[in-house]
Amino acid sequence: MQSHRLVILTCAVAGFFAWGANRAFGLQSELPMEEPKHDAGQSITGALEGWFQNPDGSFSILLGYFNRNGKQVLDIPVGPNNKIEPGGPDQGQPTHFLAGREWGVFTLKVPKDFGDKKLLWTIVANGRTTTIPASLNPLWEISPFKEESVQNTPPVLAFDENGPTIQGPRGFTKSVTTTVSQPLPLTVFVADDAKKLPASRRAVGPPATITWTEFRGPGTVKFENAKPPVEVNAGKPIAQAPFFGKATTTATFSEPGDYILHVVANDWSGDGGRGFQCCWTYGDLKVSVK
Repeated sequence: MQSHRLVILTCAVAGFFAWGANRAFGLQSELPMEEPKHDAGQSITGALEGWFQNPDGSFSILLGYFNRNGKQVLDIPVGPNNKIEPGGPDQGQPTHFLAGREWGVFTLKVPKDFGDKKLLWTIVANGRTTTIPASLNPLWEISPFKEESVQNTPPVLAFDENGPTIQGPRGFTKSVTTTVSQPLPLTVFVADDAKKLPASRRAVGPPATITWTEFRGPGTVKFENAKPPVEVNAGKPIAQAPFFGKATTTATFSEPGDYILHVVANDWSGDGGRGFQCCWTYGDLKVSVK
């Protein structure tokens, strides 16, 4: 699959994309290209990262979001204010929106005969409505499994040392149970090819990093360390790679109910691939809290 090396949406570009898309598709939520930064009261816009073909011939559309609020974290349940149509409103999108830009947090899998159809993701936040289209436009085809200039590939991630692994933004889910106010141990295993970035991009820190966030849930999740350090050479290697290890933390839940925790393994390319839609891997932990 050919990579078009798309430039990732920055704050201004995210606003421009939503503005341009809404005008093109006749949607009623025009957004200014630039506006002063605010801690709260602003909109949230979905972000189309691109799409890629799956081995079975189907396609996955990769989506993230941009919360324009500098400090305000919002919970928007699936429904009229957070919907993906047609076929929704629930198509696996987040309901817990962190402040700022979150890159490629979920995929929409569509059939091989999807053609030129479109899905629309609408988010209403602070009384402001935004809608973006998601399609298989050829201009948005990406290669999230290899960055060609240095043949860099995403980290390999696993919830269990001997369990299944995932690589790239295909998503992977495990289910566990816990109780309110009882810290839940979280351990992931990671491996990476440790490919160096081009000379213009200095590699800083370990070859792979881990970040946990809340994706869905009825209450507050408190992580002991949302970015736990990777213990190098710890555990059994989960892939043939020069770098491997494990990262451990805990999560505590304020309310009973069903939660989804999102874990991302980034390599040296960093959040969003720094302009290349590669190389990161994510998984989701479904937690039933009693």
